[in-house]
Amino acid sequence: MPLSFPSISHGNIAFGFFNIASDMLLMEGYFFFADQFCGWMRVLAQQEDDANTRLNCRVFHISDPRDVGNLMGAIHGQEFTGFLGNLYTLFPFPKDPRDFKQNPEGGLTREIVVKEIQKFAVEKLMCIEFSKDGKVHMGPYVFDRKVFCDLIRYVWQGGYPRWKEEIRPAYVVEMKEQLQAGNNRFLKGVFSSGKN
Repeated sequence: MPLSFPSISHGNIAFGFFNIASDMLLMEGYFFFADQFCGWMRVLAQQEDDANTRLNCRVFHISDPRDVGNLMGAIHGQEFTGFLGNLYTLFPFPKDPRDFKQNPEGGLTREIVVKEIQKFAVEKLMCIEFSKDGKVHMGPYVFDRKVFCDLIRYVWQGGYPRWKEEIRPAYVVEMKEQLQAGNNRFLKGVFSSGKN
C-alpha cells in the first residue's frame, strides 16, 4: 500500500507499492518500477556531491486522477476505474488478508503491467536532484533528506505490508549495499539509523 509522506512542495503525497502482484511504485501520478528506483539510487550513491547531483529517469505519468483510478475502491472490489482498476481486475486483492504481502517476484508481471499503464500514461523524463541546500527534488516534488531516506527504506522493507516471507529481490539488496558503500553524502547513513 502507498503511504503518505510529507513533501516540502506539495504537502503530503502518496508513495509506494499499490498491488502485491506487481513491483511498480507510484508517486502521486508518476509510476515506475522498484528495480528502476533502486537502480537510480545505486547510480546516485556513486556520484560525488561537490556539485549538484542530478539524474534523469524515464517514468510513466498519468495527469488525470480519474485515469489513475480509485485504489481503495479497487482493493475492496467496488470500483474498477482507470489504471488501478484495470490492474486489480487482473490481480485482485487476496481473499485472505494474511496473504497481503508484497511479492518479491513482482517483476514477472512487468509485461502485463506496462501494457495496462500504456492505455492511460505517457512516458516522460523525471529528474532526481540533490541540491546544496539539503533538499531532494524528485520530479515536481521536493523532500527534505530525512523523508527522501524514508522513501528508500520503504522500498527496502517492501512497503506496507512488507516483502512476502521477508524475502527481498536481489536489486533491493544491491541497492542497500551500494548505498552503504557510496560516496554521496545525501545517501550516507540511510540504513545506519537502526531502521532495517
